[in-house]
Amino acid sequence: MKKIKVNIIGAAGFVGGELIRLLAHHPNVATLGVQSNSQASKKIGAVHRDLYHSDLIFSSDYDRDADVLFISKGHGQSKKFVEQLEVTDDTVVIDMSRDFRMISDENEFVYGLPEWNKSLIKSTNRIANTGCFANAIQLAIYPLAESGILVDDIHIQGMTGSTGAGFSSLDTTHFSWRESNISVYKAFTHQHLSEVKQLIDAHISDYRGEVNFIPMRGNFTRGILVSAYTKTDKSIDELNELYAKMYDHEPFVHISNEAIDMKQVVNTNNALISVQKIDNKVLITCAIDNLLKGAAGQAVQNMNINQGFEEDTGLNLKPSAF
Repeated sequence: MKKIKVNIIGAAGFVGGELIRLLAHHPNVATLGVQSNSQASKKIGAVHRDLYHSDLIFSSDYDRDADVLFISKGHGQSKKFVEQLEVTDDTVVIDMSRDFRMISDENEFVYGLPEWNKSLIKSTNRIANTGCFANAIQLAIYPLAESGILVDDIHIQGMTGSTGAGFSSLDTTHFSWRESNISVYKAFTHQHLSEVKQLIDAHISDYRGEVNFIPMRGNFTRGILVSAYTKTDKSIDELNELYAKMYDHEPFVHISNEAIDMKQVVNTNNALISVQKIDNKVLITCAIDNLLKGAAGQAVQNMNINQGFEEDTGLNLKPSAF
């Protein structure tokens, strides 16, 4: 069995903690290094309380000979770090920030949405992991864009848990504000919209519709539920066939004929999608865990694809349904 050396840069945050949890038990990971400037020399259990049983210790440095390097630094920091990176030519870098997500001739990173870019992910050593809201929205509308059905405006509403805002405490993440409370933020301007539009433009060159997105903060810690609707003349049978065919061979995308809820996917790398036809509109609902399919789980999925492992290795997790 192939074994690899893995390092996580910036392992003290929520996403870093989830990467440790997944990779520490991954059967193909021989050694795991965890780096954090702020927590160097501490046992990881001092920061990630759920990993109290681990003997891993945060380092101030990283292994230059690592086979795979996950970068989980803040937005804007990854680009600076990559510019000074000292690794072998064969080291695969998987970045978790938004610094490299926009496709261009100058950007050597492949956009890491496996359901779209699997063949490119297999053959690159630079992968930009998707944004969490972008992941859920793109999986919801990808079949419409890829088939050219998406011609009208699309309207999207999504709610995310408090962990989506990161590890640092903010006015809008602490318990007394978040509990029993929901709110709208960054209406029509959310940073993940650029990723969604990028996917649409890659498949529909003359798309003239608007992508309208209302993100919301939920009074829970993890998970994302998005709903998107647009006009279409396709029947529900045609739509169901389209989605079933698109995701038939994708291990983590599941189509439900019943109403879905977020708890069905929390603590998993799954995306659960429901498709409904109401009058002249198609309504697509998608649920993911923002820290897994929206971040760490997707990054490990990308690693598995790139390294030639089975795509679901280390990611067969049960949802926290109650």
